[in-house]
Amino acid sequence: MIVRTRFAPSPTGYLHIGGARTALFSWAYARKHGGQFILRIEDTDLERSTKESISAIHDGMEWLGLDYDEGPFYQMERLQRYQEVAQQLLQNDLAYYCYASKEELDEMREQQLAAGLKPRYDGRWRDSNQSPPANVKPVIRFKNPLGGYATFTDLIKGKITVANNELDDLVLIRSDGVPTYNFSVVLDDLDMNITHVIRGDDHVNNTPRQINILKALGAPLPEYAHVPMILGANGERLSKRHGAVSVMQYRDDGYLPEALINYLARLGWSHGDEEIFNRQQLVEWFDLSSISRSPAKFNPEKLHWLNQQYLKKTDNSRLAELVVPFLRKDDCDVQRGPDLLKVIDLLKERVNTIEELADAAVFFFRALAPSEELKEQFFTLESKPLIVDLMEKLSQIEDWNRESIHLTIKNVVKGHAVKFPKVAMPLRVMVTGEVHTPSIDAILELLGREETLTRMHTQMDKFPYS
Repeated sequence: MIVRTRFAPSPTGYLHIGGARTALFSWAYARKHGGQFILRIEDTDLERSTKESISAIHDGMEWLGLDYDEGPFYQMERLQRYQEVAQQLLQNDLAYYCYASKEELDEMREQQLAAGLKPRYDGRWRDSNQSPPANVKPVIRFKNPLGGYATFTDLIKGKITVANNELDDLVLIRSDGVPTYNFSVVLDDLDMNITHVIRGDDHVNNTPRQINILKALGAPLPEYAHVPMILGANGERLSKRHGAVSVMQYRDDGYLPEALINYLARLGWSHGDEEIFNRQQLVEWFDLSSISRSPAKFNPEKLHWLNQQYLKKTDNSRLAELVVPFLRKDDCDVQRGPDLLKVIDLLKERVNTIEELADAAVFFFRALAPSEELKEQFFTLESKPLIVDLMEKLSQIEDWNRESIHLTIKNVVKGHAVKFPKVAMPLRVMVTGEVHTPSIDAILELLGREETLTRMHTQMDKFPYS
């Protein structure tokens, strides 16, 4: 048997974290078993499906590197197939036309609720001899078995059994000729020879219905694996504030795709105590039996940490390509500053994202004015003679490098009998506009003598006069 999995999103929004994890697990399972991964777009929700959402799904999967072997297939291009099978079910007395109006159905549900019953279709047209009402387009409903059980062994949750009398006769084809989710997904999985359906556990209740349709068609059943949902760090349903945003938002916020893949894999799945692993290791280790039955919690701090680990190991040239767009947004001309690769090498172990890397690098490419608070704290009468002396000595350095710069600062510190920060902090604020930066001698080496002295001269006017 060739393992065939699928990812089947509805194009009604962006590719979010939950969908991306489902796609990842389906992709990894297929790759682990030398199988095939199929992309299917379930676009039968005509009111909410958009081309923009389809593009967002493609963009998200491409960025994450979740390549598919077949597709994308679109359900709206398969309408004839759904209608043909529905007709077969009608002919075999496994489905029927239902003419109940929306008003009738609403009244039926209200009466059931009032009686304390579970709202469900009551089968009024199942074996009816009534004459169809005029000018009413019927739906086609499935004749769900009245007795027995629908049983399947979920590869994550274990054995699940539902009594058929708990299920009503679901709609297969709406009055406009468009299939419902539970019908289209069954035929899609059947026609595409899907062997393993890996999806979110919000579909668990749909599975018995789908199994009954497959049995009515005399079709083989795929294996099912329902992945528990992702909760926010607060234990509640994942919200935008807690990470339920577009996958592409993580790209725009400066995360690396391999870090997000690693993090998504660890949301509810584990391989021993391994925290950091590459795509190849994920494929080698992945097993549905290792997926937790409990909901996973999304932890932004953990993702931050993991992204930092990947940043540290990423080639500076690749980071440069990624950080340039962020720097340009900050009005930085990377052609007129120090060597970007050297700047990245100095900063990348201090940041969690590409965006933070760009923020930390801005002062290398344009001078930042220190705040009034910093000027008041460090630009003092006491520090002024130290800086004047330092400027003169820095201008005399012939071989401008980190060692000579550090030695020059130390000589000024020693000559004035002060501690190192008394000189280094005013200097840092003058050239970077900030107080939290890498070593000041490393910064000056990259800025160069001319730019360093220019910035110091500019800020000298901000010192008080005696």
